[in-house]
Amino acid sequence: MRTIPTIRRVTPLIGAEVEDVDLGALDDAGFGAIRDALMAHGVLFFRDQDISIESQKALGARFGELVVHPNDPGLDGHPEVMRIHADENSVRATGERWHSDVSCDPTPPMGSILRMHTVPATGGDTLFASMYAAYEAMSDRMKTLLDGLTAVHEGGPYYREVNRLIGRDDGGREYPASEHPVVRTHPVTGRRALFVNQMFTVRIVGVPRGESEALLDFLFRHVQRPDFHCRFRWSRNSIAFWDNRCTQHHAIWDYYPAVRSGYRVTIRGERPV
Repeated sequence: MRTIPTIRRVTPLIGAEVEDVDLGALDDAGFGAIRDALMAHGVLFFRDQDISIESQKALGARFGELVVHPNDPGLDGHPEVMRIHADENSVRATGERWHSDVSCDPTPPMGSILRMHTVPATGGDTLFASMYAAYEAMSDRMKTLLDGLTAVHEGGPYYREVNRLIGRDDGGREYPASEHPVVRTHPVTGRRALFVNQMFTVRIVGVPRGESEALLDFLFRHVQRPDFHCRFRWSRNSIAFWDNRCTQHHAIWDYYPAVRSGYRVTIRGERPV
């Protein structure tokens, strides 16, 4: 096995396939190459990674502190590991709207690492979108309007709806809500990225309600432009590792009643600026 992984671009704007690497036995040179590739491409895809839950957690921990999801219980003995699962009994699937994971948190995740161990014969792809590209494609006048604005991200509306659908009692728990810049600067690359999403962003601060709704509606539709996207076709034991600070993703539930199942770990980020 080569020490330095092979990186192959998926599209000009976002995504790369990483080959010649065993994520369960990653040396320092391989780790550095993957870290640099993530910063360059926003999301990385790996095939044939039959690694343990402990190895997946260890990989995530090399990038930062692992965090527990605010609504979904983790695996027994592994509270930082979120089960991603849908089958013939499911009334919903995780991630069916464009979003950045848990953006409602005061320090939203730096990234997420998802390994799928069971996949449908067809369907179940995930779309990823570059928020660098989404910001850069806007006119100078729109950039001027957005720069300096902040928006409120709330977890409660979405998570309570999830719990209602699946019949889970949330016990009246409080969910995170935070105010973040509409356009954030990536702490490593220094590039500017759009940072509002359909799942968690509820209003723009300091403008009338009608203007906030109209502007967010435009931004949510803007993110859906296919030229900002790449599409990942999952296979058994494949892994996607995405940077939440500059990407959004959308999981497609087109495979009912087939089974799609895996495990995700999420890495703590920093307060957006």
